[in-house]
Amino acid sequence: SWHVYLLFPLSSGVCDRAPDFLSPSEDQVLRTALGSAVVLNCTAWVVSGPHCPLPSVQWLKDRLPLGNGSHYGLHRDSWVNSNLSEMLVSSVLGVNLTSTEDYGAFACSIQNVSSASFTLRRTDSAGHVAAVVASVLVLLTLLLAAILYIKCRLNVLLWYQDTHGEVEMNDGKLYDAYVSYSDCPEDRKFVNFILKPQLERRRGYKLFLDDRDLLPRAEPSADLLVNLSRCRRLIVVLSDAFLGRAWCSHSFREGLCRLLELTRRPIFITFEGQRRDPAHPALHLLRQHRHLVTLLLWRPGSVTPSSDFWKELQLALPRKVRYRPVEGDPQTRLQDDKDPMLIVRGCVREGRALDLELDLDPEGDLGVRVPVFGEPSVPPHASGVSLGEGRGSEVDVSDLGSRNYSARTDFYCLVSEEDV
Repeated sequence: SWHVYLLFPLSSGVCDRAPDFLSPSEDQVLRTALGSAVVLNCTAWVVSGPHCPLPSVQWLKDRLPLGNGSHYGLHRDSWVNSNLSEMLVSSVLGVNLTSTEDYGAFACSIQNVSSASFTLRRTDSAGHVAAVVASVLVLLTLLLAAILYIKCRLNVLLWYQDTHGEVEMNDGKLYDAYVSYSDCPEDRKFVNFILKPQLERRRGYKLFLDDRDLLPRAEPSADLLVNLSRCRRLIVVLSDAFLGRAWCSHSFREGLCRLLELTRRPIFITFEGQRRDPAHPALHLLRQHRHLVTLLLWRPGSVTPSSDFWKELQLALPRKVRYRPVEGDPQTRLQDDKDPMLIVRGCVREGRALDLELDLDPEGDLGVRVPVFGEPSVPPHASGVSLGEGRGSEVDVSDLGSRNYSARTDFYCLVSEEDV
């Protein structure tokens, strides 16, 4: 009886150890639609022994014992480990969600110890209408973006070039582009009546026109090298007459290599619907080297000034810097040249001494704002300039405010009556 008294409380204390739950390890929230079935798994390690009672498993719903029903299915299994000290108990509850009352918080209790809970919440199945509308909106957005890219791409690139493009006006070159074309009536008409007026008159470029062979089989002449060195870009009009030259069919690759060494990204203009075979070796070679050259296609609608052809050509040409008249002469602004011939105004007073006064426009000749050769502001005997007897009013001064000093080929001297 003494031994029984010792073993009984020891066995009772071991059997009272709380089960170790494996599933669920934490609270879980399951969102399921009405009409579906859910399987809840409760698994735990329980102390086992000859003096320990079999573990009891009970399911709770909203903290109340779960009753029997047709929409509940219960399956229980247990396994004992090798040393018979622990038992793995598993209880699987199947819930058929047939009504809103079947949702709630489910918990598994083993030996009056509850596990973490399963919370079932109702969720409505997503409809296809919202997905279809979202897909249509995405497709319309992509289509609109593609249309805007096609319509506005060149305008955005032109704006960026005019705003942040490289300025090449101080590189010492005299012309913006060297135009090479064939000496035939069609090419001469295209260059002189379409290309030149559009680029020079409307867009302000300066072109150098040459109808001679650009790069024949022989080495380029010194005259050609000098002319190319004076131009910032090269434009080649690849018409039928130009492609009909013998060296275009046999030596165009060598000529193109020389051009890439002499000029920066040459521009080639081809024509849509030209009679010559479009698989011409020169055209095929240019398409293969699009990353080194600019290949433009002239279409019947390209004659319009707002067509894409002129925009692409302007992107390939140097950036044009336009100075507003109020900013003065570009040369005097860039070189900080105040032009001493224009910043002073002489007027002779009683002592016949030259009084220097600052001009109203020290940046250059921005326009005559005060009468210089008109009615004198001082008495006639103090006139600063004598231009001959009775001929002072015959001097034409209408262009003094619009003369260009960029070439610096003419200068103006203000002399006093004493110097005369």
